[in-house]
Formats: sequence, C-alpha cells, structure tokens
Amino acid sequence: MGALMWLASYPKSGNTWMRSFLHNLLRGSEEPVAINDLDHFCLGESDTRWYARHFEGVLETAGEEEIARIRPKGQSDMTRVFPDTVFVKTHNFLGEKHGVTLHNMDVTAGAIYIVRNPLDVVLSMTHHFGTDIDAAIHRLGNEGAITDLSDGHIPEYHASWSTHVSSWTARENPGLLVLRYEDMLAKPRREFRRVSDFLGLKPPRDRLDRAIRNSSFRTLQSQERRGDFKERSEHAKAFFRSGKEGQWKSVLSAEQIDRIVERHGEQMARFNYLPRKKKK
Repeated sequence: MGALMWLASYPKSGNTWMRSFLHNLLRGSEEPVAINDLDHFCLGESDTRWYARHFEGVLETAGEEEIARIRPKGQSDMTRVFPDTVFVKTHNFLGEKHGVTLHNMDVTAGAIYIVRNPLDVVLSMTHHFGTDIDAAIHRLGNEGAITDLSDGHIPEYHASWSTHVSSWTARENPGLLVLRYEDMLAKPRREFRRVSDFLGLKPPRDRLDRAIRNSSFRTLQSQERRGDFKERSEHAKAFFRSGKEGQWKSVLSAEQIDRIVERHGEQMARFNYLPRKKKK
C-alpha cells in the first residue's frame, strides 16, 4: 500500500503537463507516453469509480454532504493501486467542505502545486468552460466555484483563484513543492530537476531531458491532433491550445486586467504576476 502524492493546481495551470512529464520520466521509454494513457499512471481524484462502492444507491443522485462523507474513504482506496507513491490529480482547493477535508491527509505523502498567472489562466478558461472573458473573470473570483456531479466525476471545489493558491501555498511545508508554470516554460531542465529531486529521484541527465522532450507542449499537441484527447472539454476545439505565457497582453482590455488585479493582487504579488505599470 502506498501514499498519495497530490498533483494540484487551479484548472488550466499545467497539471496535465506535469502528469505527462512524470509518466514519461518514470516509464523511461524512448517514445512519448500516449496522452490517453495518463490516467493509467496518475489517478483522478474526482473519478466516481473510487466513491461509488462507498455509497448505497446511485452516486449521481447523492448530495454534497453525502459525497463529503465518502471522499476520505475513496481516497484511502487509492493507496492500494501502487505499493509506493500514488500520484493523484486534484483541482480542489486545500480545505474542507461540510466539515470533511477535501484531501485525506491520513494517507497523504506530499504535494506538487503548480501556479500560473491568472491573466493567462482566464483566457484558457474561456475555451475550457465555453464562456467569454468576462464570465471567466467572474468565475476566477467566485468563492463558490464548483463543478457538477456527473456520471464520471464527483464535484471539484475550485473556489476563487486566490483562495485556491493561498490554501495550498500560504504555509511552508517540506512535503510541498510549489512551481510556477512560467518557470517551467522558461527553464524546464531546472524546474523539472527540482521535481525529480523533491521526489527523491536521481535520473541521468539524458533520461530527464528525454522526459522533458516527450512531454513538451509541441509533443502533447501533436498527439492530440493525431487522435484527440479524452480529457478535452466538450466546449473546446483542443485541450492543448497554446501553452504560452503573456497572451493576455494582447487580448485583455485595461478594464479587465484591472478587475483581475483588484480581486487577486495579493496572491499575484507573491508570485510576481502583477503587470508592470507603463511609464507616462
């Protein structure tokens, strides 16, 4: 029986990229791991298959409090999948709902948290959630942001971007590694070496470089073009759309930027995301 290593992020912040890197690194093959096999390596916290066995009746009819009570049980079951570290994707903020923790700390080994500039996140959200920029900005600041219960997923509690980020990163913890998406883009070898070091891995440089190359945005995008990606939202034409940083500069209006900064400035300042003011 293993322990859970959470791969955590606010939606559209690089979680899939991290899952692909780790799968490629640990598998060590010459060819990239298929994107539709990522769930064979990293479990999904919201997958209903972990919780249905703990609910008497049809899970899709359960209320939020009923799901809260069985969440720790389902997560405990995840530890039996692998004998050591079990990687689990989560978009939940770090906290409680209905008096029950959203992440079972009794079976947790640690977490890797990825943070991304909300000015870019909001653009990715428009494609993923099928909405416009103003609606995405509203969701970014919505403390009650939650996904729906479906036949495949229990609800995810996103909260606001600021609450999500602060909940995971406000306190220093030796069991937590925090990464900026932008640093992963700018200096992938340095940042992904930090990941391998954090996990106690010592891969040779060629293996690390191959895993970085096999999980690059270009590689992932190419795979999706050839055979689609089962995690793609029904609202989006593609899951791997751009992957760049700074696109907000040419898309968001000054008023939209101000709204995001006014709502999330404190957390943005912590990660050096505040826009530079233009000199008059």
